Amino acid sequence: MSGAHPGVPAKTTPRSADWSDVHDLAGRKVRIARSTADVQALIAAERGGQPFLTGRMQDGRQVIFLLPRDRWRITVGRRAESDIALGWDGEVSRAHALLEQVGAQWTLVDDGLSSNGSFVNGQRVVGRQRLRQGDRLCFGNTQLLFRDPGPPESEATRREAASTAMALTPTQHKVLVALCRPLNDASSTLPATNRQIAEEVFLSVDAVKAQLRVLFERFGLAELPQNEKRARLAQAALAAAAVTPHDF
Repeated sequence: MSGAHPGVPAKTTPRSADWSDVHDLAGRKVRIARSTADVQALIAAERGGQPFLTGRMQDGRQVIFLLPRDRWRITVGRRAESDIALGWDGEVSRAHALLEQVGAQWTLVDDGLSSNGSFVNGQRVVGRQRLRQGDRLCFGNTQLLFRDPGPPESEATRREAASTAMALTPTQHKVLVALCRPLNDASSTLPATNRQIAEEVFLSVDAVKAQLRVLFERFGLAELPQNEKRARLAQAALAAAAVTPHDF
């Protein structure tokens, strides 16, 4: 995974291909489904311990922008030389905004640099705003999710915020953790089966299916083809911090 420079996607997955070649922990090349590669890229970024932004390009490819703790300022804009270059989005200004560390906290700064403004959770930023785990940043038509795997917020605080935002029950959270476990353990390139989930959370297979149907609806995945739903649900749960590495 690339991470030496901010603004370089840590992992992208071509939309035109149904499968991607990646390397497992032993260095062996394996072919995995596109959405599974996205999930594993998110897990790898979480394990790296650095804050990052994640979202999708206009063509649907996932991008992960690392925010190194040894950098105090990162530029955001449409220009190729921007640290976070959003060149695919014509609504983003050439020099759009700044990300700056104040103490150990990342903040978003927009002092009128951009034509269309910068937004955090739907609210326009005027001046400086501190970023918190799970904040949704919007530059032009591009939305990026802020993730900070480390302190200062406790894991309990992060999970409470994520569970409240997604309105998850304890059983739904357990099902999501079980679904993602093989990906986190690198024991499989696919999420857990219904039977594997059932054995872990002590439910019947039919009960697991019922829980998954609710989760597909909750995460807006109900209309996807059946063979894509599970991997996309795992990806969405990780992206929304409904499941984190601390759960495993």
